[in-house]
Amino acid sequence: MAKSKIQIEATISTTLPKIWQYWTEPNHITKWNFATPDWCCPRASNDLRVGGKYSARMEAIDGSFGFDFEAIYEEVIDQKSIAYTLSDGRKVITSFEQLGTVTKVTTVFDAENQNPVEMQKSGWQSILNNFKKYAEEN
Repeated sequence: MAKSKIQIEATISTTLPKIWQYWTEPNHITKWNFATPDWCCPRASNDLRVGGKYSARMEAIDGSFGFDFEAIYEEVIDQKSIAYTLSDGRKVITSFEQLGTVTKVTTVFDAENQNPVEMQKSGWQSILNNFKKYAEEN
């Protein structure tokens, strides 16, 4: 059975080179990679190459729950797109497009079977919105 695909996107008021840097460098990832203010990303690592590993620790600030978000890169096209496979086998593709003075970031990912599609879309969109805020304010 084919997995459902979910798409999220944001148009961000900054340049593509800055977006790429903030999206891929661990010192930036830890500042935005969470959906709500009661969560955090205390550590991240990113070996940005085909076959390289991405890892980010996501956890509640109070320490009550957390998990490691891990993936292996299948494709990396500098300042264009990133494709990876999550540790549970789901695929994710994020594309970056400069549109004049703004940059459009679009992510398409395979839905998982444990949570409703709308909940997954909302959670991933919240993280992307947090990235947008971080990129525009820093």
